[in-house]
Amino acid sequence: MTSGTPEHVPVLLERCLALLAPAVAGRPAVVVDATLGLAGHAEALLREHPQLRLVGLDRDREALRRSGDRLAAYAGRTNLVHAVYDEMPAVLVELGLPAVDGVLFDLGVSSMQLDRGERGFAYSHDAPLDMRMDQSAGRTAQDVVNGYSAAELARVLRVYGEERFASRIAAAIVRARGQEPLTSTARLAELVRSAVPAATRRTGGHPAKRTFQALRIEVNDELGVLRTAVPAAIAALALGGRLVVLSYQSLEDRIVKRTLAAEATDRTPPGLPVPLPSAAPALRLLTRGAEQADEAEIRHNPRAASVRLRAVERVRPRSGARQ
Repeated sequence: MTSGTPEHVPVLLERCLALLAPAVAGRPAVVVDATLGLAGHAEALLREHPQLRLVGLDRDREALRRSGDRLAAYAGRTNLVHAVYDEMPAVLVELGLPAVDGVLFDLGVSSMQLDRGERGFAYSHDAPLDMRMDQSAGRTAQDVVNGYSAAELARVLRVYGEERFASRIAAAIVRARGQEPLTSTARLAELVRSAVPAATRRTGGHPAKRTFQALRIEVNDELGVLRTAVPAAIAALALGGRLVVLSYQSLEDRIVKRTLAAEATDRTPPGLPVPLPSAAPALRLLTRGAEQADEAEIRHNPRAASVRLRAVERVRPRSGARQ
């Protein structure tokens, strides 16, 4: 999730604005920025649509504080809430919003979290093993690497990091923590580098990249949250409302793709002579597959290199909802 300051340009900003515009332009409308970050996308939406009300969610209190400063000029049209994005339904109920016109997800770790080395997300900075997006609650990466069994660690690295040397790395972690607890990112990164075969270390970037990704996902339950949040966002859309999702790794994108495709499919049982209105697709796909950033944007903003964008529009009214 890349957003915020001039140094950290929001990824695919113009494309996100174009996809959301038909649902919100020229009238009072509500958009949920479910991963507010440093509010780069949010600020552009508020600037472009003077009648727009924006609900911004983030589990990171520091991100909320900084985005609040950035959006101060729009304070009368914003609700910024400390919440994980799977808590969107409860937030909307609290705000008295039965439906919304747009939802934006910009997934993964934010620029602020990566660039502040003390947060422990980056293997390039020596810092405590934290990796929590919400530093006020939950287990840390230190808890995971020192508390999980070798089998549990290997599962996390294999599933969430798609790490082929998961068992070797897990065994190395268990051996090392037997001497003293693992507490720093630098020590973990070096441990992973040593556990990976030398031939493999010559290509593919830093050997610890996949391990750090896997631990971050486990600490923040990112995939579990996403599996709940995307259906919740679809359910919240008014007729004609649009959902835009930016993913940065294959596990996220796979969840998003399958969820959107299921809701964009006619579910009329085979053999019936006509489609059933109640089984008609709820969504229309707005993108052909996943869209990527072009070379110009990647040169300007390298963090856009791995982005995959998918978008949909609600084309069937929500069950029992007044549209």
